[in-house]
Amino acid sequence: MSLFNVMDIASTGMSAQSVRLNTTASNVANANSVSSSYEDTYKARHPVFAAELQQASLEQTDGTKVKVLGVVESDKPLQIEYSPGHPMADENGYIYKPNVNVVEEMANMMSASKAYETNVQVADTTKRIFRHVLRLGQGQ
Repeated sequence: MSLFNVMDIASTGMSAQSVRLNTTASNVANANSVSSSYEDTYKARHPVFAAELQQASLEQTDGTKVKVLGVVESDKPLQIEYSPGHPMADENGYIYKPNVNVVEEMANMMSASKAYETNVQVADTTKRIFRHVLRLGQGQ
């Protein structure tokens, strides 16, 4: 595997974790929103990742990049609360809250942040190796 492939893999990893961080931030930001209908209520979103396998050459096997297939809405049930005095209550007195679990989202955020950081470290290490190789080529 060449060092260029390592940089490609690390960059796709950072991009994927950035999508994960953004969707998690959106979920946390909307965790306390309220709606007057089931259809209009915010639903938690989660990115879907897949390995992007490259063609293997005869001499070496290339690494596997990360591909973001998309962002899907959670199918967990929404929180329905009877609150007839609430200004957003429907005609039956119910309000609808998102299916966001803030504790899970914070765990996702920490995990995504750590994975992003790890990919940055891989890219930095690869960059240092590039520099050392260039110095060797200059006779230093």
